[in-house]
Amino acid sequence: MQDGVMPPAIRTIRTPVLDIAYEEGGPPDGPPVILLHGFPYAPRGYDAVVAILAAAGRRCLVPYLRGYGPTRFLDPATPRSGQQAALGRDLLDFMDALAIPRAVLCGYDWGGRAACIVAALWPERAAGLVTCTGYNIQDIAAAVHPAPPEQECRSWYQYYLHGERGRAGLAAYRRDYARLLWRQWSPDWTFDDATFEASAAAFDNPDFVEVVVHSYRHRYGYAPGDPALEPIEGR
Repeated sequence: MQDGVMPPAIRTIRTPVLDIAYEEGGPPDGPPVILLHGFPYAPRGYDAVVAILAAAGRRCLVPYLRGYGPTRFLDPATPRSGQQAALGRDLLDFMDALAIPRAVLCGYDWGGRAACIVAALWPERAAGLVTCTGYNIQDIAAAVHPAPPEQECRSWYQYYLHGERGRAGLAAYRRDYARLLWRQWSPDWTFDDATFEASAAAFDNPDFVEVVVHSYRHRYGYAPGDPALEPIEGR
């Protein structure tokens, strides 16, 4: 939330797997731009961006990823997968549900991964791609090879979730965990409590912990993927 400006109303669209909550700004007939947040963040990270794009006549759609905010699974039996194929499939389903044939896809971290997957596997759906750190599609087979120690230590939060202690810790301290990562990743950003809470409310989703834990286990080969998503993983 920027300078006390209230975020737009939350809408919901149903896909085969999810009720995806999203926010929309700009003219409804403008060229669509889909803005996808990462972990541990929420659509509030795009408030300033939406203001600029909407003023330029773009239709801005900012969904809550699976496991965040009001987005919900339709079936209790659906695996709470956080794997990259799930994120890509969710984005494609979101576009289909809103009858959007092509859009500029923008994202960072998890959201960037979803955008990259759709752009790579369904290029006809991507009018453009804006992604932090380039194509961040995971090479899961290569994830077994360790990086130099200085680089490895930056991923402590991922390794922490590989054990059940980490799962319990995230469940008990999800806000403390996220706040620490915000501080470590952006040490010069002096965000206040209100700014943090505006995004942290999205972590209260009942599936947040399971989706996050699965994401950081699957990418290292420590958890199986959703069988329904294997064709996408294979591609």
